[in-house]
Amino acid sequence: MRHFILSILLTLLAVAPLRAGESVARAVISDQIAAFEAGELGRAYGFASPFIQEKFQTPETFGRMVREGYPMVWRPSEVTFLEAREMGGRLWQEVFLRDAAGRGWIAEYELVGIDGEMRINGVRIREAPDQAV
Repeated sequence: MRHFILSILLTLLAVAPLRAGESVARAVISDQIAAFEAGELGRAYGFASPFIQEKFQTPETFGRMVREGYPMVWRPSEVTFLEAREMGGRLWQEVFLRDAAGRGWIAEYELVGIDGEMRINGVRIREAPDQAV
């Protein structure tokens, strides 16, 4: 019985950091999407990692890339958080997004810790298989 209780405690301790990171990740992603919707490119750019910021150089260039390449992130009509997992010290958060045309997408956000804050280090998009969550 003692081994069973110890196993449960160890499992809970292992999951706790992921759960804490998951709630921060959801807040960062939600805040960035809200900034895009409000046209606040500087604020949206601030949620990106230094790698992404260096790649795009300015909030305007970053905003143009998202608007033209990721319209489902730029102006989603629906946002639903799905599974989160940790791999290689990075948190991956899946998000279901519905675009203006009604198509469903799965966005896989990669988040990294930078100076005690979680930042978005990239997003991979694929069409949602069943178009609904």
